[in-house]
Amino acid sequence: MPPAQPTRQILSDAIEEVRAVYTTLAARPVDRQCSFSTECCQFNITGRTPYLTKGEALVAARGVRAAGRKQLPERDDGACPLLHQRTGKCIIYADRPFGCRTHFCAGAGGPYARADVLDLIRRLETVDATLGGNGARALPGAVTDALRGR
Repeated sequence: MPPAQPTRQILSDAIEEVRAVYTTLAARPVDRQCSFSTECCQFNITGRTPYLTKGEALVAARGVRAAGRKQLPERDDGACPLLHQRTGKCIIYADRPFGCRTHFCAGAGGPYARADVLDLIRRLETVDATLGGNGARALPGAVTDALRGR
């Protein structure tokens, strides 16, 4: 028998907690010099793809829907599917995942020290467990599944 789906209240609480994690991160005084070069969005160049917990994927999926889309845009150039092909801007910038917020690209100063954000990672993992997730997954699959209600 498949596990029970989270209730509407559990989903709402999870999304609220993920957004609270993002707010807490934004309030931390970490010097970042992001130039919006989108270097970190070029997965084929960096060799890195952000991994999202189930809660993060739900927030990202809401952002995709708010951008007027029902599915992830297709990309054949190896860039993040959330990077607008014409404008070069993230279509869900306000709802972007934790990994995108902690700037793993060298141009913005490299990744945050794990010790500086471990408490926030643990909170995201707790939300993931509450939602019945199995740990973080690569952005494209995680967001696609969230858009499909999985």
